[in-house]
Amino acid sequence: MLDRVLNLDRKAPIFGRQDGAPAGWAASAAPVPYPEAVAAMEARAAAIAEGRAGELVWLLEHPPLYTAGVSAKPGDLLDPGRFPVFDSGRGGQYTYHGPGQRVAYVMLDLTARRRDVRAFVAALEAWVIGALGRFNVTGEVREGRVGVWVERRTAGAPAREDKIAAIGVKLRRWVSFHGISLNVEPDLGHFSGIVPCGVTEHGVTSLVDLGLPVTLDEADAALRASFETVFGPTVADTAPL
Repeated sequence: MLDRVLNLDRKAPIFGRQDGAPAGWAASAAPVPYPEAVAAMEARAAAIAEGRAGELVWLLEHPPLYTAGVSAKPGDLLDPGRFPVFDSGRGGQYTYHGPGQRVAYVMLDLTARRRDVRAFVAALEAWVIGALGRFNVTGEVREGRVGVWVERRTAGAPAREDKIAAIGVKLRRWVSFHGISLNVEPDLGHFSGIVPCGVTEHGVTSLVDLGLPVTLDEADAALRASFETVFGPTVADTAPL
């Protein structure tokens, strides 16, 4: 599906800017509270749409919390008192954010790239899959299930699929915000307070859960290299918070 949507035989970045300008790349050193992060994202997205700021990919961690996307079902919040719960304007259902999970908020100008929402989501999936590939992890997408999945096989047991990365975005004036979250080494037990993304028949995993002692810095390097393959060049920038 990805190659059909994105035309992956191209040698240029598959979702690059028409002018080739780099996107800013920044990381916050300390966990960022969710409301402050959303406010900073929305302000930056507005500035991008008005031509007052450049594009930005912002890497961060959040304190433990749950967020509800626009399609969230109340019954999928299984333990509402466990962590703070925030309504989110992004697509999707409930998800968890917390330490050990790399969140990447993606503020890109699709007018300067390609006004194609389906291709944009496929490009985000390709970005995550490319990053996982640098650790020899095969990430896959599934029809009807947003995000990136890993098939796991154990001798004598049926194969299972676990989610390793979530994707949820919003567009305003053709500028994106929200983005992706990659499980590097979060406490996977924290996902038990929700039905992650509304999917009951599959689980969640992380790079460390797969037996790979990957640090956040190593994950960041893989994400940046893969992003440049999919979306084009980056340049160091300052994190909003």
